[in-house]
Amino acid sequence: MTKTMIIPATQKAALLTAFGKDIEIQYDYPVPAVADLTPGQCLVRLDVSGVCHSDLHIQRGEFRAIPTFPFIGGHEGIGTIVALSPGTQATLLADIGRRVGIKWLADACTKCELCRTGYEPLCTSSKLSGYTTNGTFSEYVVAAINHVVPIPDNVDSKAAVSILCAGLTVYKGLKVSNTKVGNWVVIPGAGGGLGHLAIQYAVAMGLRVLAIDTGAEKKRMCLEVGAEKWIDFRESADVVKDVVEACDGRGPHAALITSPSGIAYDNAIMYLRPTGTLVCVAMASPEYSLRSPVGLIIGKSLTIVGSVLGNLQDAIEALDLVARKKVKTHFSTRKLEEINDVFQELHSGQLVGRAVIQF
Repeated sequence: MTKTMIIPATQKAALLTAFGKDIEIQYDYPVPAVADLTPGQCLVRLDVSGVCHSDLHIQRGEFRAIPTFPFIGGHEGIGTIVALSPGTQATLLADIGRRVGIKWLADACTKCELCRTGYEPLCTSSKLSGYTTNGTFSEYVVAAINHVVPIPDNVDSKAAVSILCAGLTVYKGLKVSNTKVGNWVVIPGAGGGLGHLAIQYAVAMGLRVLAIDTGAEKKRMCLEVGAEKWIDFRESADVVKDVVEACDGRGPHAALITSPSGIAYDNAIMYLRPTGTLVCVAMASPEYSLRSPVGLIIGKSLTIVGSVLGNLQDAIEALDLVARKKVKTHFSTRKLEEINDVFQELHSGQLVGRAVIQF
């Protein structure tokens, strides 16, 4: 691979300057200098960036950490490595000219117990793309070579970029759902960015899927990508009853919540069959807490699992299923200048599938 690439002095970038404010587009934002990269870092020229619901939560100030303003958001990106930090050696996965992905976990210590046991996203020294370090809403981004993700050659960047957070999140959530082939899994928010990918990963794992969302367009997409049954929560007079009846009259074995709705979490406790598992991946509103009776959780021997992101191996597995045509992202291509419009569509629930920004 070539070891020299032309790197401009400035770039186009989208900056958040305060919580609750629209994102500002700058056309002359400085590109990080190669000389300023620290050991183990690389500079990536991005081709695309995904837009995640978590980006909206960050913009609205709904996460705990307080970033340093202004900062560049975004945590799903794919591009080409154009430089390595001085003194850093290339690896099999990271070299100049290699196409790689940027996920939310930008870096971690790799030495603590959590890192050693595959829970790098929980490392107390972790850095998060687009939140505690600049992210992918820009043409260039700094990345740690130990955390970039190799992109399969036969997968288009726009088709793969949403896997780096949305796909990775639901794939890992399904891995910890205590399900086996033939089990029912309910996916509230199934027509959204996470949900439509979750349907496909679940089907690839041999699970039967009941999709919950609203609207004819989302129903069509959910059934097309593999959901066996569908419930429109706006049309249902009793979602809990309808879910139980749809899943053999006993309820599902698991519920993977991909909707930022507190009601979706409370309903799941009610409709899960005994020994079922509630997998929490979607961020509900900050003031929400589970309101389900503890006695019901005990009486049904339910398991409640929180799952945040996934590690590098999870990302490689999730992308492999895309490469093998088992999973396909439904997306619309947008410009960086449309980022505030995309956020509004996310907030109103109008966005079907994912939005992908092309630089």
